[in-house]
Amino acid sequence: MSGDGRLGDVAFQDLVAEVLRRLGEDVGRQGLAKTPERVEKSLKWLTRGYHLSVDQVIGDAVFDEDHEGMVVVKDIEMYSLCEHHMLPFFGKVHIGYIPNGRILGLSKLPRIVEVFARRLQVQERMTDQIAQAVWDVLKPRGVGVVIEAYHLCMMMRGVEKQNSKTLTSAMRGAFLEDLKTREEFLRLCWTNQVVG
Repeated sequence: MSGDGRLGDVAFQDLVAEVLRRLGEDVGRQGLAKTPERVEKSLKWLTRGYHLSVDQVIGDAVFDEDHEGMVVVKDIEMYSLCEHHMLPFFGKVHIGYIPNGRILGLSKLPRIVEVFARRLQVQERMTDQIAQAVWDVLKPRGVGVVIEAYHLCMMMRGVEKQNSKTLTSAMRGAFLEDLKTREEFLRLCWTNQVVG
């Protein structure tokens, strides 16, 4: 898609209007008059991750540090679009890592989530992409990522199961190889208490 909102020779908004017509709508009625424009802006915002990179969002926020304990940032809010139906899925991401001489500015973990969530996605792939990004950037002793999400493609259509939640995990290094490390991470993900 070009910067002027055109896909080939056909304007994005014209494509949205055609979809509305094929659904049986009157694209000239007042409530839909600006819908093609709004849909274009909305979809560009919801898929802005295609124009972001991990290096771009991290910048120079990798710091030398001798900390050897586990670092966990949990309950990172996540919103994405299912690539199969283009319906939203949303939930929380929990990320943990064990440094190997370098740490990441804490706000950068949610930014990494945004890079991959703001695309057409499947939860399983996104979980792996986030884990691999942290692994590649920090070269830590271990990385763990857990995502818990609700999928509107399961809630609004198909099986219509309102309370179903999907959990996915991806582990690297010590989180994969050492059961105690993995258990500590998972325990921290699910506790609501502040660790002191």
